[in-house]
Amino acid sequence: MIAMDNLMDKIVALAKRRGFMYPGSDLYGGVANTYDYGPMGVELLRNIKNLWWKYFVHQRADVVGLDASLISHQKIWEASGHTKGFADALIDCKNCKLRIRADHLIENYLEEHDTDDLLNLIEAFDKGQIEDLKKAVETKKVEGLSSGRLDEIIGIFKIPCPNCKKHDFTKVRKFNLLFPVQLGIVEGDQSLAYLRGETAQGMFVNFKNVVDSTRVRLPFGIAQLGKSFRNEITPGNSVFRTLEFEQGEIEYFFDPDATNWETLFEDWKKDMWDFATKGLGIKEENLRWREHSDEERSFYSKRTEDLEYKFPFGFKELWGLAYRTNYDLTQHQEASKKDLTIVDPITNKKILPHVIEPAVGINRLLLMVLVDSFKQDEKRTVLSISPKLAPVKVAVFPLLANKPDLVEKAKEIYLDLKSKISGFVALDARGNIGKRYLAQDEVGTPFCITVDFQTLEDQTVTIRDRDTTEQVRIKIENLYSYLSDKLKI
Repeated sequence: MIAMDNLMDKIVALAKRRGFMYPGSDLYGGVANTYDYGPMGVELLRNIKNLWWKYFVHQRADVVGLDASLISHQKIWEASGHTKGFADALIDCKNCKLRIRADHLIENYLEEHDTDDLLNLIEAFDKGQIEDLKKAVETKKVEGLSSGRLDEIIGIFKIPCPNCKKHDFTKVRKFNLLFPVQLGIVEGDQSLAYLRGETAQGMFVNFKNVVDSTRVRLPFGIAQLGKSFRNEITPGNSVFRTLEFEQGEIEYFFDPDATNWETLFEDWKKDMWDFATKGLGIKEENLRWREHSDEERSFYSKRTEDLEYKFPFGFKELWGLAYRTNYDLTQHQEASKKDLTIVDPITNKKILPHVIEPAVGINRLLLMVLVDSFKQDEKRTVLSISPKLAPVKVAVFPLLANKPDLVEKAKEIYLDLKSKISGFVALDARGNIGKRYLAQDEVGTPFCITVDFQTLEDQTVTIRDRDTTEQVRIKIENLYSYLSDKLKI
């Protein structure tokens, strides 16, 4: 069993060594909270996105897709409330100049200390209203508390800087997360736009376009996969939270008079759970649901729950599910002065639909897959990734790289499989066969095919299973059918 505090270090090291993720702009010293995806990472990310799209769009009759612009009009973000309310509470260490989110500073401290000891400390030091502090200590959450209250908590517990261990902070202050961009060469307000802070708003502003240009009828969803940008301070847990990230969001529109939102909510919870466990192959014991408290939940949401995963740094949000009522369409209708209602073709009733939103960070799904599949013993390190997600589906080896007949036969098999298998197929002749097996284990390759001298005699090859390390002998003519059954392709 790998210690949880050491597991993240091992995964980060593996991710760089085997080409999953690299620090962004690494050649020039890096840009904090950015990452580049290498040959293995881009394949894994693409496989996750393709599976998400297949599961939530192609296999459903009530969801259509959209790909909205990364840059959008400033008024979109004014109407949505992002220009005023989309902010983090930040704090700076005066000693070492570390900047950190105040809620992360406090919540990490609460996680690391005994609840009863902290409750006793509150009783001793705080003579005023302490119910909110008790709740924060017990839940390990401080969302919804004011900046002033966060300052008080940091002072009561004398929380040290995680970098230099000093307790010498500035006051907590709000910092807007949107990335502004200037369009063209004209100065002034008209040139101001924003990189989108979420993909959701593109679906709301295109709601009427989708309705008018397709045959969708309520209830229906609009799905989008794409990048969002948030100028936020991150805790440094690899790609869990970054400035630039991929989102998979669905806005599911419905008439609340015709469709029960609570039933819809539970249906989406089941779909999200099934995708994580059956689709991505994640262990159920590492997942849980957590409902947002009244203080934490957005004011326009009637119910919000997070599907959380047990990362090495604790249970953290993986996927959010919120019933947003018709807040967003109402805001955009009022700000744009455009009618966003639709007419029921049967009753002729005008409807401004309500929305249930499942939203997931695709990068977090990738990190979860790496964590959940990581195994290590004294002999080898293995990523037991589901075959449908594996960056490399099959690797083909000639037993010896200095034997032209073996190399030529391996290339022949490699090219044949490459033309038939949907996904990346590798050809590797470097080093001894044992090291090649271990290298493929580390990137999660489910099957390795070895071409040896017997292959030249009877047209059979050895197939090694990643998880069991068992090897079977099979005729080359049966290779594709064998692999297609195992890989579910």
